[in-house]
Amino acid sequence: MKTAVTELFGCKYPVLLSGMTGISTPELVGAVNNAGGLGILATADLTPDQTREAVKKVRKITDKPFGANVPLLIPGSAEKAQILMQEKVDIINYTLGSGEWLIEAVHKYGGIAVATVTNEKHALSAKKYGVDALIITGHEAAAHGGLVTSMVLIPSIVDVAGIPVIAAGGFADGRGLAAAMALGADGVAMGTRFMNTKESPAHSNMKQMSNKKSVHDTLYSDRIDGLPCRAIDSSGARNMIKDRLYLFKALLNSRLVARTYGFPWIKALAGILFSGYSNAKQLARMSNAYKAIKLAIDKGEYENGVFLMGQVTGLIHNTPSVAEVMESIIKEALASQKMLTEKLQ
Repeated sequence: MKTAVTELFGCKYPVLLSGMTGISTPELVGAVNNAGGLGILATADLTPDQTREAVKKVRKITDKPFGANVPLLIPGSAEKAQILMQEKVDIINYTLGSGEWLIEAVHKYGGIAVATVTNEKHALSAKKYGVDALIITGHEAAAHGGLVTSMVLIPSIVDVAGIPVIAAGGFADGRGLAAAMALGADGVAMGTRFMNTKESPAHSNMKQMSNKKSVHDTLYSDRIDGLPCRAIDSSGARNMIKDRLYLFKALLNSRLVARTYGFPWIKALAGILFSGYSNAKQLARMSNAYKAIKLAIDKGEYENGVFLMGQVTGLIHNTPSVAEVMESIIKEALASQKMLTEKLQ
């Protein structure tokens, strides 16, 4: 199966693992790579030293090209990006910020730069800066999808992009891959589907929940982590949305965030207090969300934790291996292509 994405990234299939914080570990990245897709390592919750070690670990698991994700809004992201570039990671995927400086630096060592965006304005800005490909995230996605659904968003950006486009948000099977390509995309990125696999580090409670929930069982709010964000509908998520003491709690939780990201707590505190009211609110919610999300991923806390999950969870009813997921997707995509050809005759 050849597309502009497989040609650009050097993978067998146009299927990517989204860079999900706490989920897209070296083990999951390697499994997706070895199954023929492209894994994207998450670095948001890693210290700089852990980032370097994670890159080395991926290379022990797979000898194929892989990517790493850098959310530019997160404190310490520039330092981690520098480490990824020192390690000459094949593909750097940046989110939540302007990546002009990063694109230029990645290209200097022959790497590939990919921007994740949710609207046409940011897609065109990334293209102007010289990005090599775009991941377009629709409203259905877990975490930070945009306001427009993938069915409309993808073709609207394909029409103006002129570079490879990867569709994200609402994709979990071969029908989705075939549909995305019919809309003009060159591949898909999947989070929730790969989260619910045997190789995923997510707690078994979260995988079981994914198998049971419907397409209606998620929430979308900018009061979870300060950005428009989708999570599974739970008391933990609803309490976070209603929380009026989040600024005070953030002062306490910022200690955990600072320790995790590997920089002084006073720096985290100053970032929250002196970044302007709007940014302070956003960073405060992000600090609180970090602890709740970790509770869900690591401990399976459904009622107190917050678990980021896409609407596509309603299409998922099992927990297979990554290789089984990939085999099923490609087989179903080819069957969908054949069915569509027959229907259009």
